[in-house]
Amino acid sequence: QVQLVESGGGLVQPGGSLRLSCAAAGIHFNSNAMDWYRQVPGKQREVVAAITVLGSTNYTDSVKGRFTISGDSAKNTVYLQMNSLKPEDTAVYYCHTWIYGVVRNDYWGQGTQVTVSS
Repeated sequence: QVQLVESGGGLVQPGGSLRLSCAAAGIHFNSNAMDWYRQVPGKQREVVAAITVLGSTNYTDSVKGRFTISGDSAKNTVYLQMNSLKPEDTAVYYCHTWIYGVVRNDYWGQGTQVTVSS
């Protein structure tokens, strides 16, 4: 059973930082690409950052230079370091991965709220 558990969200002032964590069970992130999505009410969920099994990373344009995705193999945890936060970064952030079997199965965490406000 694959489980993803996010933590680290909260309220932060503009310009501040937060680090989100995604603890994985049932998979190992060294064998699975993983990514972070975010969603605001009334809008589609959008991918924010992704990391491949080889450690390559990609970011959506709006967070490049401010967010960093990384992983800790020993803790089987993926992180999203968010710096220079802006009010438009306010959203629920989700950890996500997928496994191909007979069909593709997608797995999501429960989400963690990030609010950037003064």
